[in-house]
Amino acid sequence: MSTGLIGKKLGMTRLFHLEGVSVPVTVIAAGPAMVTQVKTVGRDGYKAIQLGYDRARRATKPEAGHLAAATRDGGGELAKPKAFRILREFPVGKDEYSAGQMITLDIFNPGEKISVTGTSKGRGFAGVMKRHGFHGGRATHGCLTPRGGGSIGCSSDPSRVFPGKRMAGHYGSAKTTVKNLEVIDVRPEYGVILVKGAVPGPNGGHLILRKNPTIPL
Repeated sequence: MSTGLIGKKLGMTRLFHLEGVSVPVTVIAAGPAMVTQVKTVGRDGYKAIQLGYDRARRATKPEAGHLAAATRDGGGELAKPKAFRILREFPVGKDEYSAGQMITLDIFNPGEKISVTGTSKGRGFAGVMKRHGFHGGRATHGCLTPRGGGSIGCSSDPSRVFPGKRMAGHYGSAKTTVKNLEVIDVRPEYGVILVKGAVPGPNGGHLILRKNPTIPL
């Protein structure tokens, strides 16, 4: 079984339990994704499949050549190379896959925990209070930097700013993973999966859904 799938965030809503408890959920359109490459232990040193998601209008020459290579490996549905916006690898178990095969959201079950990876919303240039949660300076008695970060180092020794110092700068637009999100419901008839809580990124953003334990990208 594939350990993950590619999807797209549709938005948030809520569900009600029979007891009347409201549960916030994120609606994710997951799959179907096409197997574009099968990696084996004998040839590549590990076992995995590469999935393609979200069809694109055209493929670049390298992409077309890559998909054509999958065709030579036996991919029937890839006889005419197709373009995909997203290509990602997922480890697999003992199951056998072939290029052109479709992976659907049936790999997930209600009640299990998954990890969701996406690109967080871009916030532009932000100060230390918004970016890092600093308290800021005192807003009384003539303080000129109520939202500043304070001193960033000594002037005489070491006379420099240490790497990694938390300062103002670009906030967001970074790969973010939220772990152990509960799958509330899987609805294949609509092609969506309902996950408890929020996931990274804006509506329409691509997401990587992984079955626990998480496996790095």
